Amino acid sequence: MTRPKKPRFLQFQPGVYYFKPRGIPLRMLEEVNLFPEELEALKLTEVDGLEQIQSAEKMKISQPTFARILFSARKKIAEAVIRGKAIRIEKNRN
Repeated sequence: MTRPKKPRFLQFQPGVYYFKPRGIPLRMLEEVNLFPEELEALKLTEVDGLEQIQSAEKMKISQPTFARILFSARKKIAEAVIRGKAIRIEKNRN
């Protein structure tokens, strides 16, 4: 039996939910889904300039969990940029 998932403390709500390469209709693109906790992790480290420990404290999760979320987010963003995919920011994760 797996442990119950701890809720993440998210403060950032984006104003847009899609990014895509210019000149290609969205219907023709593959998508990469970015979850709210991944976006929050990117914001805290890359935009706000916080260290992983500080960011993990803000999200009320452990630093190793934060590192896994951040790794996943960076991988998805890199894949979208390198392979020309659209990035869909999920509004909530079920």
